[in-house]
Amino acid sequence: MKSETKRAAGTGGSVVVERCQVCESPDLESVLFLGYLPPVNQMRPVGQRPHEQPAYPAELLRCKKCQLVQIGLIVDPQILFPPEYPYTSGTTKILRENFAELQQEASPLLGLKGHELVVDIGSNDGTLLSNWVNAGHPVCGIEPTDMAQLANSRGIRSIQSFFNPAAAARAVKECGTKATVVTATNVFAHIEGIHEIVEGILAMLDDDGVFISESHYLMSLIETLQYDTIYHEHLRHYSLESISYLLDMHGLEVIHAKRIPTHGGSIRVYAARKGTRPVQPTVQAVVNEERSAGTLSDRLVEFKHRVALSKVHMHALLKDIIAAGHRIYGVGAPSRASTLITYMGLDRELLDCVVEIKGSYKVGKYMPGTLVPVVDEGRLFEDQPEYALLLSWHIADELIPKFKQRGFTGKFIVPLPEPHIVS
Repeated sequence: MKSETKRAAGTGGSVVVERCQVCESPDLESVLFLGYLPPVNQMRPVGQRPHEQPAYPAELLRCKKCQLVQIGLIVDPQILFPPEYPYTSGTTKILRENFAELQQEASPLLGLKGHELVVDIGSNDGTLLSNWVNAGHPVCGIEPTDMAQLANSRGIRSIQSFFNPAAAARAVKECGTKATVVTATNVFAHIEGIHEIVEGILAMLDDDGVFISESHYLMSLIETLQYDTIYHEHLRHYSLESISYLLDMHGLEVIHAKRIPTHGGSIRVYAARKGTRPVQPTVQAVVNEERSAGTLSDRLVEFKHRVALSKVHMHALLKDIIAAGHRIYGVGAPSRASTLITYMGLDRELLDCVVEIKGSYKVGKYMPGTLVPVVDEGRLFEDQPEYALLLSWHIADELIPKFKQRGFTGKFIVPLPEPHIVS
C-alpha cells in the first residue's frame, strides 16, 4: 500500500491532504473550517513573553468514495508529539476504568488464557497495559514520548519510538514471539501513513491474533457537536463504515464493534484476519445504526450550521457575565479545550485562568496560543470565581457534583452542545 504523505522527519513541514488518506480518491468535500489552530500540546511557560508561534489551518474533509472524514493538513508528528508531551492517560478516571473494562471484555471474548503477549501502540504511561500485566500477560508498549520512560520505571516494558515497521520488528524480536492482541487506543486516528501502520500491526500479530482499536467516533462527534475534538493530532474521524473499508484493504475484517463513553464518545473495534474468528452480531447492529441516521453528507451540512450557531450563542451567554465584571475560570485543560478556546476566541480578557489537577504537567503553562495560565485546581476553591467554564464538558454530569461537593459555590458554564448555565 502507498503512504499518503512523504516528509523528511523532523523538518517541521506539513502536508496538504489532496487525496483521501485511506482510498487515495481526490474527490474530497470540505465539511468545516475552524480557522488556524496552534498545536494543542505546545504550551509555553507562564511569564514567557509572547512570541511567534505556529498555527495550522483546521479544515475537515469528507471522502466521497470511502466516507472517511479527515483533517485537511497533516502536521509533522514531531511537532505535535514532542518528547515532553504533557498528556498522561493514568490521570483520567474514565480512561482507567475503560482500559480495565477492555481487558475484562477481551479476555473471555477472545478465549485468552493469560500467557499471550499483548502489545499496545501509543502506550503512554502504561495504564492500559497494567491491566494485562495484572491478568498475567507479558506486555510491550510502543510510545514515542518520554512517557515510555515513566512506564518502564513502573515495570511496564516499553519501547520509546514512533510506531513504524522498525518498531514493530523490534517488538517481535525483543519479546521473542508475536502478539495475540495488539491494541491502539486513541492513537489509530493520529498516525499518518496509515497503510504502513496497518502492515506493521499485521507483522506483529499471530495468525489468529486480534487488533483492538479505540478512536473518537464520528457519529458521537456529529450527535453532540464535538467539534472541539477536531485538531491536528486527529488525522481521521472514523465511522464503522470507513474503518472497515481501511481494514478490508489489508485482509482484516471487523469481528466486534462497540460504542464506548471515552473522550465524549468513541468506538472500540476488534479486527482479525478474514475467516479466523467469528463475527459478532454487534458489527451489523452498529452498521445499521449508522445507516438509519441518514446520509453522512446531509448530517455534516447540518453539523456545520450547528457549530456556527454554538459560537454565536456562547458569546451571547458571556455578554452579560463579562459586562458585570464576573470572573470565569476554565476547569480542565484537555487537548480539546484548545480548539474550543481558539474557535470561541476565549483569551485572557474573557477567561481568567484554567485550573488543572494537582501534579499535571500542564500547570504553570499557558493554554496553547493564548495568555490564559493553567493553575492548580485548588485556586478554584480558594478564589471562588462566579463562573466555572467546563472545558471537559462531555463529562459535565460527573464534574459538577464533584466540584460542588468540594465546596465550589459558583455557577457552571457548559459550552456544548448548547451553551448553558448550571447553578
